[in-house]
Amino acid sequence: MSPLLVIIPLSFSADTFLLYPIKSYSLHWYAEFFGNPEWYNSVKNSFIVAPASTLLATALGTLAAVGLTSSNFPGKSVLMSVLISPMIVPVVIVGVGAYLFFAPLGLANTYIGLILMHTALGVPFVVITVSATLRGFNPSLIKASASPGCLPAVDLPSCGAAADCTGRDFRCVVCLCHLV
Repeated sequence: MSPLLVIIPLSFSADTFLLYPIKSYSLHWYAEFFGNPEWYNSVKNSFIVAPASTLLATALGTLAAVGLTSSNFPGKSVLMSVLISPMIVPVVIVGVGAYLFFAPLGLANTYIGLILMHTALGVPFVVITVSATLRGFNPSLIKASASPGCLPAVDLPSCGAAADCTGRDFRCVVCLCHLV
């Protein structure tokens, strides 16, 4: 929230550079944004790429984190290193590598290629966050959720969306509880 409190006043600055203290105020940047049709394509692209890559990164990162934290296997640390490597490698290198990889496949300059790369850049953040949460997870909650007959992989879809679980169905709440 605090970054917004810093950026929003700067958006009304008449200066070319983002500087505090603000010398004069203007709506110049808003006129530039709403008056330039090139911004419309950028906003449209963001509304296409962001939700798709977020959903993919969340699903893939969560599955990877569950697999990495729930079992021990040879090469686990190597796999974890590969999964978080997009966080370590500079973005410019990732971009050039992505272009060289996607160009022969015909995916350069496509939404699919852009979504896949944003997903690859987002997965490490999901893996680290979910893995940290799962390390403190109490496995007895899985057993507790099984007692009313809930099997996480089988009964979870019958529970419906998390927003529908308002406590009317105790079994549904317990099923969702152990995944959070």
